[in-house]
This record gives sequence, C-alpha cells and structure tokens, in this order.
Amino acid sequence: MKSLGWADSRGAMTASSDTQPSRSPLRVLVACEYSGKVREAFRKLGHDAWSCDLLPSDDNSPFHIQGDVLEILGNGWDMMIAHPPCTYLTNSGVTWLYRDGDRWKDLIEGAVFFRTLLHANIPKIAVENPIMHKYAKQIIGGTQTQVVQPYMFGHPERKATTLWLKGLPNLEPTNNVLEEMKLLHPRDAQRLHYLPPSKDRWKLRSETYQGIADAMASQWGSTELAQRLIVPLQAESDMLRHV
Repeated sequence: MKSLGWADSRGAMTASSDTQPSRSPLRVLVACEYSGKVREAFRKLGHDAWSCDLLPSDDNSPFHIQGDVLEILGNGWDMMIAHPPCTYLTNSGVTWLYRDGDRWKDLIEGAVFFRTLLHANIPKIAVENPIMHKYAKQIIGGTQTQVVQPYMFGHPERKATTLWLKGLPNLEPTNNVLEEMKLLHPRDAQRLHYLPPSKDRWKLRSETYQGIADAMASQWGSTELAQRLIVPLQAESDMLRHV
C-alpha cells in the first residue's frame, strides 16, 4: 500500500491546494472513505486531507490511499474522520446474529476495529456509524456522543447517524429542513431505505451526505485551525508585553 511519511505527504499535499490558509493547515485522515466527499470538503478549505480505504476512490483522486488504514494511523495526523463498516454493528441487523451464528465473529472483529479507530493516538477523532446495537457497544465500551440526521444539514431525508467524538465539539445543524421533509412521501424521506436491490446498493447507502461533510469541514476544520493560530498569537502578545 501507499504509506506516507510526514515530510513526503506534507510536501505533496500543500503543493496541491489552491486555497492554502496563511498558516499550517491541518493534516486530516478520512478513514474508510472511497467517495471522497469528506476529504474534498476539508481540502476545499485548504487542509491536508487524505482518504483511505481498501477500495479505490470513486473520484480517482491522487489524495486517496488504497490500503489498510491501520498501517497509517501513526503518520502524524491532527484529526481523523472515520467511517468503519457497519454491517455487523448496526441495530437494524441485530436479529441476524441469532439466525447466523458465524456473524458473532464478524461482529467482534468489526467492533474491535471500530474501537481501534476511536482510541487511535490522534488528537481529534470522529467515528461515524448508524445506530448501534448493545452487543457492539459493550465491546467498544461507551456510547455515541450525538445523533445527527440529514435533514439537519439541508437534505430532506431521514437516516440516523451516530458520531463518537474525541477532542471535537458536537456538530451543529446548518440548515434544518425537518418541516419540509415531513411533507414528503415516506419513500422520499427515507430514500436510502427503499433503494431497490442492486450491486451498488450498499455503496449508495453508506455515502456521507454532502451537507454533513461540509459541516464537518467548516465547523471542525475552522475551529481547530483557529485554535492552532491563537496559540502563537497569544505567545507573541505575551512577549510584547514584557518588552
């Protein structure tokens, strides 16, 4: 797989951005993402954002690492947004655990992977998943920080998404269209739930809504970059007071 060292990856990423901030941007890892939506939302704001997944990126981006994300968790990231597989963790599929005993092994592996991402040695972490069943939560330890819906970010649809946060504030709604969504037919308001069977159904259901991706970048990216800038400015101010 393509493994990035600090110097090589930083040089490649900063040279490619057209909207660099005046000081050092954040190094953001978007784990288990092939669509590029969250990665590009951060890159548009000038951050050094890279996606990583076992699958190739849908947008053929040079800022996608195809391989095992566990191998690059220690590459000096400032923030990670992770979207680990939910097949065996989601509450909607809990009944299958009692129909197929082999799924318990997959559940344990999925929950351990989720927990590894959540407790990675990265200062700011957000791990995203659908509503999770109790068995997965018991393995991971704890519960989600918040639950968000697409209609809170401009999409008149319902699909509960949990965010497990470390070192990050709750994601705030940007454009609540709940009342608009209530006027829609259930098949439109829960579009992903009613998708017909197809080979790409799982991919369509797992993609991050653009409004949520943009909110992550604008709120968490701006907040963390601002905090990074405040520290040297305060130090400069303290020095001037003692001159």
